[in-house]
Amino acid sequence: MANRFESDFRIDPLAVTINETDEAKNLWETVAYFATEEDAEEARRLLQVPSGIISTLPDMDWVKHSLEGLAPVVAGRFFLHGSHDRKRRRHGGVPFEIDAGTAFGTGHHGTTTGCLLALDAILKRRRPERILDLGCGTGVLAIAAALAVKRKTLATDIDPEAVRVTQLNAALNGVAPLLHGVTAPGLKHSRIAHGAPYDLIFANILARPLISLAHGLKNILAPGGTLILSGLTRDQIRWVSAAYRNRGLVPAQTLLLGNWATLVFSNPAKQNRPKRKRFGRIVSGAVGRGWEEA
Repeated sequence: MANRFESDFRIDPLAVTINETDEAKNLWETVAYFATEEDAEEARRLLQVPSGIISTLPDMDWVKHSLEGLAPVVAGRFFLHGSHDRKRRRHGGVPFEIDAGTAFGTGHHGTTTGCLLALDAILKRRRPERILDLGCGTGVLAIAAALAVKRKTLATDIDPEAVRVTQLNAALNGVAPLLHGVTAPGLKHSRIAHGAPYDLIFANILARPLISLAHGLKNILAPGGTLILSGLTRDQIRWVSAAYRNRGLVPAQTLLLGNWATLVFSNPAKQNRPKRKRFGRIVSGAVGRGWEEA
């Protein structure tokens, strides 16, 4: 990747990584890797960067090294592995295969593991009929659910490449007929509306989008349905939880893996209808036009 900063010099790192270090403060870290120490020092001098965000790229087998860091994920009945670990595949439970690729997510992040553990707990009590995976990435959660319950699952993502990869992974794991993928920003797609209400919804994204989607997710969650939220840190639990509790959902479980949290909410089977005063008495009343859930 070549970055032109001024007309009189050019910087050509071998690789660049960009990582979010603090979502709340909108802080990001950029690291540039160079072939030699001399190239790294020259880039540091030209950019006038005092700290160590510029480094040499070690000489190693990077494919082998990256795969060594992707050991199988065990989450209850689920055994998620890459193609390099097929020999370690379980015969029992729900094994499935996802490789790192052009879409985000291999299942190794604490948020995804938390969602799989939450799904495992739900399946001990019931089998959801209608399932939505919002922000599917590589399709880990949608594929796990489809394999476990053998029901049709809708997987959506704002990134069309993620939807393409999800469908490829579904075919690889034998659930292509059960999984339908669509590209959609948030809940804005007719296919999402037509499939509602859902008995189980996954939303493993980020705290701010989760809060903005609270009203919409509540509306498409079936009475008695379950909502699994993740992509948030421990310090964001109260913030996100409040948005969903204010809409009548009941906290059912909180899973913590490191600094990452997964929240499980249930939608009461008996919906509380809004009440209004009439002649000094409290009576039940349907929501009319102009009303909006808090």
